[in-house]
Amino acid sequence: MSTKTKTSQSVPKWFQGMIYDKGETVTNSFSGEQYDLNGIELSMYDFIMGSQYVMEVAPKTVTSKQINEFHKALRWFQKNNIEAYMVLLD
Repeated sequence: MSTKTKTSQSVPKWFQGMIYDKGETVTNSFSGEQYDLNGIELSMYDFIMGSQYVMEVAPKTVTSKQINEFHKALRWFQKNNIEAYMVLLD
């Protein structure tokens, strides 16, 4: 489990999701690896996972804007915490 995070992270202007005040430890359901995320990272992680779920269970309801924001969120995560990205999302 790692706790290394950047302190200069900011919420992207395009992001309309909830921003959590506190972070928590997230577990990769495939590998079992864990990573401590701060509030902003956890907010983005939940957005990514929720978007992925909707794309899988109801693909016909997904708009191009939602797909674009999903990819933006992945890029944000790669830029802001590559280590957590590799543990949880890669």
